[in-house]
Amino acid sequence: MYTLDLNQMSQNEFLTKYWQKKPVVIRQGFKDFVDPISTDEFAGIAMEETVQSRLVSKKDGQWQAEFGPFESYEHLGERDWSLVIQALDNFSEEAAELIEPFRFLPHWRLDDLMASFATEGGSVGPHIDNYDVFICQGSGKRHWRVGDRGQHVEVISHEALLHVEPFEAIIDVELEAGDILYIPPGFPHEGVALEPSMSFSVGFRANSAISLLSGFADHLIDNDLGGQLLEDAERQAIKNSGEVTNKDYASIKQQLQNLLDNDKLFKNFVGNYLTNAKHELDLMPSEEPFERDEVKELLGIHAVKRLGGLRAFYFESSEVGSINDGVCYINGEQISFDNEISPVIKLLCNQLVVTPDELAPWRENEHFITLIITLLDQGYWFWTEAE
Repeated sequence: MYTLDLNQMSQNEFLTKYWQKKPVVIRQGFKDFVDPISTDEFAGIAMEETVQSRLVSKKDGQWQAEFGPFESYEHLGERDWSLVIQALDNFSEEAAELIEPFRFLPHWRLDDLMASFATEGGSVGPHIDNYDVFICQGSGKRHWRVGDRGQHVEVISHEALLHVEPFEAIIDVELEAGDILYIPPGFPHEGVALEPSMSFSVGFRANSAISLLSGFADHLIDNDLGGQLLEDAERQAIKNSGEVTNKDYASIKQQLQNLLDNDKLFKNFVGNYLTNAKHELDLMPSEEPFERDEVKELLGIHAVKRLGGLRAFYFESSEVGSINDGVCYINGEQISFDNEISPVIKLLCNQLVVTPDELAPWRENEHFITLIITLLDQGYWFWTEAE
């Protein structure tokens, strides 16, 4: 397990001074850092059809990009290329542990764990991200430059690469294993490998208003909701037929506002939307359904661990659609349960691993046994050795 050291800053001090405000280098944020995955394992994952990977290289001053899966890298030579994998946390339990130290930020804000291997001179080019990112340097060294937020001109260097024109650096550093570079959205940056190296980026994304509205519209259509027509049975005759009166405008606006004010409806959308997997999950459903007695016995011996990349959230206590109302959301679906088991549901949502001691009070609870069997059968949670 990795322990984050913010260099004598508390988590709240970091959030107050830097979060979404300005970039910062955190030297030895991870002390004695060791890559959670070898370069051979990393290359092997990039061979999988379900994995989103790409190769970025530069030859004779021209940027190139290819999308995986990849079988070989020999044609690229020994320098000036990078292999990037998105959502590595979905495919490597060991790499997924890098996310755990950042749980002082809400998990619904998490995008994924991206990782890259780069040869000397390798880079993905200067660019701007629309999310917060903690770039954790693994083995090897990289030179990083970060510019200030402002009006920067983006250019298409390749059909798959959106870069930014040269910028003046406000941070210009070499990162070694265990160093962390935090960059908020909108700050141009570029990292160049000084030697063969690994890098791991924990990204946190915020949804734009337009993406939420688009998602909400899809949710309404998919569930045949929001079809109520505008009603104006008390309408009076008007003089100007081309005029939209203030009263009519207010009625039209209220028609949409009523949907947003419907907490049961909107929470259901938000819960489903936020727990939808960003990338394909590495699901391994059980071949045969678990038996109740078997599960009760195993709960006293083994911990349960959440699948990498799986999203499971609940809403804070309220009357409708909350944890106390017997509702949570897992992988894009609303899950209902008897609210007496809400304490253990919180554990499943808040923790990557729930231990046998934490599960012990629920071993004989039939509501919990029914739910955990379903989650185990689906491959959302699985048994692991208790530490």
